[in-house]
Amino acid sequence: MATTEITANDLASVVADNEIVFLDFWAEWCGPCRQFAPVFEAASEANPDIAFGKIDTEAERELASAFQITSIPTLMVFRGGIVVFSQPGALPAPQLDELIAGVRGLDMDEVRAQVQQQQEAAQQQAAAEAEQQ
Repeated sequence: MATTEITANDLASVVADNEIVFLDFWAEWCGPCRQFAPVFEAASEANPDIAFGKIDTEAERELASAFQITSIPTLMVFRGGIVVFSQPGALPAPQLDELIAGVRGLDMDEVRAQVQQQQEAAQQQAAAEAEQQ
């Protein structure tokens, strides 16, 4: 599967319809983004079972803001609808391949349990803060 442009209109369906989604937040004026683009495209062609999308931060400012993108390129990865990786900076091809392998190897039951624990801890924290007020 080749890399596709992702917009606010189709992001939710892309994440919902694909087990693994790699997103590249980029801009035309960004030199490192242009250097990373062929590496990202090659990975998309080598891994047709993974959705690879590019989000132009200039055209999709609301998405960039929603995901708190402060530096580009930023690579974000979803697996099973959960963000499992988010990091600014262009990765060389070998590191991107390692990341792909790592994401494929995740124990998603364990990831979901960790997310649940984090949500419960945040709720407990909010309740404790509310009691103090």
